[in-house]
Amino acid sequence: MLDTHLTREQVLDALRPVKDPEIGRSLVELGMIKDVTIDQARVSVHVELTTPACPLRSRIESDVRQAVMGLPGVAEVAVTFSSRVRAAGSGMPDREPLPGVKNTIAVASGKGGVGKSTVAVNLAIALAQDGAAVGLLDADVYGPSLPLMLGVTHRPSMRDGKIVPLEAYGVKVMSVGFILDPEKPLIWRGPLVSQLITQFLNDVDWGELDYLVIDLPPGTGDVQLTLVQRIPLSGAVIVTTPQDVALADAVKGLAMFREVKATILGIVENMSYFVCPHCGERSEIFGFGGGERTATRHGVPLLGQIPLEGSIRQGGDIGFPIVVAEPDSPPAVAFRDAARQAAARLAVEAVRKPRRPRIMLRPTT
Repeated sequence: MLDTHLTREQVLDALRPVKDPEIGRSLVELGMIKDVTIDQARVSVHVELTTPACPLRSRIESDVRQAVMGLPGVAEVAVTFSSRVRAAGSGMPDREPLPGVKNTIAVASGKGGVGKSTVAVNLAIALAQDGAAVGLLDADVYGPSLPLMLGVTHRPSMRDGKIVPLEAYGVKVMSVGFILDPEKPLIWRGPLVSQLITQFLNDVDWGELDYLVIDLPPGTGDVQLTLVQRIPLSGAVIVTTPQDVALADAVKGLAMFREVKATILGIVENMSYFVCPHCGERSEIFGFGGGERTATRHGVPLLGQIPLEGSIRQGGDIGFPIVVAEPDSPPAVAFRDAARQAAARLAVEAVRKPRRPRIMLRPTT
């Protein structure tokens, strides 16, 4: 029988040693225990996660249940979850954040042909599938591929002087490909490209977003410079393949984001390996372990290793990304895990980075 003197404060005391596995601090201290109810021998605990894409939800549930079950007379523990994404901020206090956007994630690569847009699309959709409010900006203005990869081709509308982004698979999307003729090249100099990116950042009605994923063009040119000068980036994901020529350029992209004080969320190694669908033999077509070695050398996480599969290419060609078309396939699972790891890193940064100080002016006497 439950101790009739058991109080909410005693339950909270029992939960104080339970830590968020990623942040390393007490759930109680972080304000993640939102409610505790006691009904005879049953105790209910409501936990507010720092992201709906939490990769360690089951571990948190197990730790909470074990801590409360240790109290006298408790026969049952129910753990429920909600989530509230916190703004991670950035190392750029002089940059004004986009209204309503909590976190901006740049997906970048040092060179083309590594599947950066494929990674950006699947990461964004995976975050949305977990329950986050997500936007996706196609900043690769010279080669916009998101309209094709998402199966969206019509033009966006205007509302109150703002561009209303289109939607696909629960993600708000904006691309220059929605505006320009898809068969005509964009022949613009740097200043015009910078102006277009600025318009997409300031004149699109993104609404309230937990994450805005930005698909950057390859390299470290005008678009990247405009982006880091206009808004505070919460973090960057670097996409590469295992081969040395791709890794060498990926390191340059990583160095660029560090130069502007943006957090490197991690490296995604795309086309990591190929498994023959007939014999099951695994082949490292583009080399082996390059992404992991680079991540270790530069002190950043390896978010995931995405296998090389025809279904990924096919999904991108027909506007049906792999995380939607085959959600239980190895590539989809790898994309989903990478998205959750990136979200968890942002949650850690949101707690670690101090907020801007408020200066309170007191009247003199």
